[in-house]
Amino acid sequence: MTIPVIALLLQSYPDKELVVVSRPFAAKLLEPFKQITFVPIDTKGAHKGIKGLVRLFKTLRGLGPYSFVADLHNVLRTKLLGFLFRLSGIPVYKIDKGRREKTKLVRRNNKQLKPLKSTFQRYSEVFAKGGISIELKPFDIRSLFSLDFSGGIHAAFDISRRRIGVAPFAGHKWKAWPLEKVNLLLEQINSKGYQIFLFGGRGNEAARLEELAHSYENVHNLAGQLSMEDELQAMSMLDVMVSMDSANMHLARLVDTPVVSIWGATHPYAGFYGWQLPANLAVQADLSCRPCSVFGNKTCWRGDFACMELITADMVMQKIEEVLKADKFKA
Repeated sequence: MTIPVIALLLQSYPDKELVVVSRPFAAKLLEPFKQITFVPIDTKGAHKGIKGLVRLFKTLRGLGPYSFVADLHNVLRTKLLGFLFRLSGIPVYKIDKGRREKTKLVRRNNKQLKPLKSTFQRYSEVFAKGGISIELKPFDIRSLFSLDFSGGIHAAFDISRRRIGVAPFAGHKWKAWPLEKVNLLLEQINSKGYQIFLFGGRGNEAARLEELAHSYENVHNLAGQLSMEDELQAMSMLDVMVSMDSANMHLARLVDTPVVSIWGATHPYAGFYGWQLPANLAVQADLSCRPCSVFGNKTCWRGDFACMELITADMVMQKIEEVLKADKFKA
């Protein structure tokens, strides 16, 4: 979710240079920004533990000088790095995650069900503390990435037909729509002659999606086959993506693809909704117990997983058709 904020920052301040620390996978996403020096963090190796973080700090300090440090994570690891930077006389500004408000949003009794600040807003506020004002406005986000549609996996995309992406997995079980329901959705999409492209990770996810793909002539399983660049290119060729509250929702938005998202234990109100997505494209069950979790990592206390079980293939298909029938997708 940092990419749109960083892009708008560098549009407004083209003379600024950023040093960004993140996990290695983020390198390709940040590649379009020439003002960024990317430092991959190795939490299981060179940067493991306190000694490793001190080593990382020394590396980062050597890439300075810095006007300030923006801590967009605010966890123990980044707090320690921030402490070291402050000892060096460099201001550190941390994200306000709104933990208290989120607790009220997900508690079992007396919920305060209202939209909280988006994570995009929270990121921009960190930079504002350092004097960098960022206007969160629509922009041509797709233009950030050099999309090559020649050859490779993209030969499977038939531009004369509607192309639907489906990414049914998420980081936690309680954010994933049951696969039997995904199968019913694939049946409906396939019956209309639309092309379907399945997205997921390697190993178990790829194998489970392959089982689904075998049942339908119009389904292509891309899970575990694509590099980050190819995955973005594939998503950019979709008419609409169907995803959970997951990374795939955000990846699809990086190439301006409309996303119909399915929400169970979590809720868009917590601030993790996709960039510039219309609120009506979120498919949700109206239950008083929702949301029960900010991140989807808590077991369903009711025991019936009603938040996902009540969402039908018809409900999701209706949203897909709304996107396909629209003259122009508008955020």
